[in-house]
Amino acid sequence: MMTKNNNIAKFLKKEYNRVKNGLDFSNPVKNKVKISKSKTFGLAVVRTIVLYGLAFMIIYPLIQQISVALREPSEINNLSVIWLPKKFSLDNIRLAIASLDYWNALKNTVIISTLATIAQLVSCSLAGYAFARLRSKFSDILFIFVIFTIVVPTSTLSLPQFIYFQKIGLLGKTYSIILMSLFGQGIKSGIFIYIFRQFFIGIPKELDEAAQMDGAGPTKIFLKIMLPSAKGAIVTVGLFAFVWQWNDGYFSSLFLRDTTKVLTTAMYSIQYGVHGHLQSLGLWKLIGGDITKNPLFLSMILNTAAILIMAPLLIMYFFVQKLFVEGVERTGIVG
Repeated sequence: MMTKNNNIAKFLKKEYNRVKNGLDFSNPVKNKVKISKSKTFGLAVVRTIVLYGLAFMIIYPLIQQISVALREPSEINNLSVIWLPKKFSLDNIRLAIASLDYWNALKNTVIISTLATIAQLVSCSLAGYAFARLRSKFSDILFIFVIFTIVVPTSTLSLPQFIYFQKIGLLGKTYSIILMSLFGQGIKSGIFIYIFRQFFIGIPKELDEAAQMDGAGPTKIFLKIMLPSAKGAIVTVGLFAFVWQWNDGYFSSLFLRDTTKVLTTAMYSIQYGVHGHLQSLGLWKLIGGDITKNPLFLSMILNTAAILIMAPLLIMYFFVQKLFVEGVERTGIVG
């Protein structure tokens, strides 16, 4: 029993000396700094691990898609190929470009997305300014309807729009999407109106009053004071509107029909054109008929097509990422 107590006493003394050597009891401030530095370092390590983990989760599927796009079709069932293909080939890219009618669809997508974005900026900024400054007894009720468009599923609102466009003969017209955006009915217009409204509310009213004393009306105040001050909101809304319009397949297939092919609608019909383009490109003999019968072959071409659709957006983001981050910070969008 005595031996056991002696061992416990020695252990406690040893731990006491270890703690005493690490901490200076005569200087509690110094001890607090040491603990604070350790805590800060620990949080930095955890933050780094979480950020790298999230980055890997986002980037890994993209890397896999690029790997699939650049591999030979003969490696379709090769489980040993994970990151880099054993043999690089552009056959999948050539076939995906032909099946998508890529360059024509890309041109249409760029034109429609750009014009729709400009229309969204015009209509949503005007609506946001009206809700923020031009108050009336119906303003709150109307703004509830704006929030309603954010909450209600898109398919619920698109049915009456489709019926109305069908009656006036706008289905299948390229400008139908642009008209919707111009009149505040574009993709996510409710969110954009809300962003502009909140941003304009944050601008001091003293600026409006000073301009009114100089004889400026609502239009001049909007153009000369509000818009120049809303660069952050304009950049944020512009980028979101462009990306959402670019990736939209629902409204494009519903209103453009088959008359104007954009990248997303071309993606829907790619499976019907793959085998025909295999012969026209002279790839049928190179790839082999047995491989084309494999269900994974179509998946390989779809992966390649997805990369081709995303590529312009990724390139654009490299050039505008600084503006985008600044815009998000100024408008206060989080999550």
